[in-house]
Amino acid sequence: MEDIESRIRMFIHESFPVPDTLAGSDSLLDGGVIDSIGVLTVVTWLEQEFGFTVEDDEVVPENLESIDSLVRYTGGKLLEAGHAA
Repeated sequence: MEDIESRIRMFIHESFPVPDTLAGSDSLLDGGVIDSIGVLTVVTWLEQEFGFTVEDDEVVPENLESIDSLVRYTGGKLLEAGHAA
């Protein structure tokens, strides 16, 4: 999971205006780091980077709200697909 987190953090930091200190549990949405277009950008990147499909009903704050939730969601999708997380 550590590799997943580092890859997600790197992408978020390279793609969006991120505060200097961004805790894993900080809301990316409420904190203004990503907006609705940003959510689509993250979803597209997850699909390309990790090779799974993000279903429409999975595009919810519980999965995309923070670095921590993105790591949990991505790890779960990879396990579902039979890939090591």
